[in-house]
Amino acid sequence: MSDIEDKLYTVKYTPDTTSHLQPVQECCRICKSKICTVICPAKVYEWDENNGKLIVNFENCLECGACRIACESSSLGWEYPRGNKGVTFKQG
Repeated sequence: MSDIEDKLYTVKYTPDTTSHLQPVQECCRICKSKICTVICPAKVYEWDENNGKLIVNFENCLECGACRIACESSSLGWEYPRGNKGVTFKQG
């Protein structure tokens, strides 16, 4: 494992049952760079070439917002997970 993977392994998640990340698939299909699949440190996004679709593994999201900032077409619907779901950051 790489250093980043070792660190990501220690992050605590309480996944929601619905995704807080909503890409506009039509925009994803015409996107040339697919930058979200590269920039996300938790590898939340995968491009499915066979189905021409962006797969979103929202359960792994670190809520950093890098994907939202990097999206070429600003077509990624992004919200924080509901209630006490998502990443639990260590206090102290």
